Amino acid sequence: MSEPPGEIAEVSAPVSREFWSRFKTDPMAIAGLFGIGLLMVGAVFAPLLANERPFVFYREGRLSFPILRYLFAPDTNEVVVEQIFNYLLIALPVMLLAWILFRKRPRVRIVVSCVLGVLLMLPFFFAEHVLDRTDWREDAKRLAEGDFAIFAPVPYGPFENIAQPFSAPSREHIFGTDKIGRDVFSRMLYGARVSLAVGMMATFIAMVLGTSVGLVSGYLGGKTDMVLMRIVEVVICFPTFLLLLILMAILQDRDFRQSILLVIGVIGFTSWTGLSRIVRGETLKLRPLAYIQSCESLAIPVWRIMLLHILPNIAGPIMISFSFGVAGAIVAESSLSFLGFGVQPPTASWGELLRQAMEDPFIYWHLTLWPGVALFIAVVSFNFAGEGLRKALDPKN
Repeated sequence: MSEPPGEIAEVSAPVSREFWSRFKTDPMAIAGLFGIGLLMVGAVFAPLLANERPFVFYREGRLSFPILRYLFAPDTNEVVVEQIFNYLLIALPVMLLAWILFRKRPRVRIVVSCVLGVLLMLPFFFAEHVLDRTDWREDAKRLAEGDFAIFAPVPYGPFENIAQPFSAPSREHIFGTDKIGRDVFSRMLYGARVSLAVGMMATFIAMVLGTSVGLVSGYLGGKTDMVLMRIVEVVICFPTFLLLLILMAILQDRDFRQSILLVIGVIGFTSWTGLSRIVRGETLKLRPLAYIQSCESLAIPVWRIMLLHILPNIAGPIMISFSFGVAGAIVAESSLSFLGFGVQPPTASWGELLRQAMEDPFIYWHLTLWPGVALFIAVVSFNFAGEGLRKALDPKN
């Protein structure tokens, strides 16, 4: 006889509270969580913080919202990643509002959130991509009395050449400009999108591959284990930079412009080997335990044993590995972009900004300082959060 849902909730709620009570006692972990939140806010809300298109433009009795077309159909080579973050920008506030309005009706809240999430996806598929070369700032200067335009706090986009190259930080451009006169603050915000997209998506791919290979190898053992571990050793020896360079050269000849997706794929499909060994080791420890033997004696399918009985009990090391893996993927993307093999111009990237500063790092110090600080915050935040997870999930603490 199954337990009523209320009893399950009473059991699971204290577990989450116990985890949070352990996690929040570590100030470094909280600092890491704050740093991750800061990066996510900057990346998701980048169009509201730095954008050349006005939010609202009112002229001669006509009201328009020029930013909407950019949100649904970004004017950039890396359309997929931009649309993902723009979707989060629109969907998160809407879903939060639905969550608050229906907080006393959990089932309705879930249904409404799912429906709204799907409906908000539709404009991204049907919006037409149009190259907009309108100089909205100049148009705003010629507005008649009674007309108005509302711009972002930083009214410059990441691709605009609007100032002298290598300008030092000033009141107009608080982080200065790069080698062709683009606003560095704007490019830093949009570069955060690239770093977080590569870090999280590549690590997610690695997590799925590594967990799958480790589970199968550790549970089945024998020849399967031997073959899979030999594959792991081959992948470990494969040069990631060389593979990315070859693929970038081939796909650029075929006019493939989604360089972020290529970087995500290469990093994700070559960085799963360490996690697979961790998962294999944890699976080998659980394999001979009595509850696994009981499942086998009841003829429960192998896939159910692995997914429902082993995987939940090794989720802790996997999540910790994911947190550290994101930091490593961010550094890998920045290193590749610094060397010219990663995300391709004109897409903003922290590594690409650092590369520009190499002409003279002391004179162009602002191109060294800001990307360096951002990389430091990203790596330290994810590492601190990962260490906090490890301590909170450690049964010895």
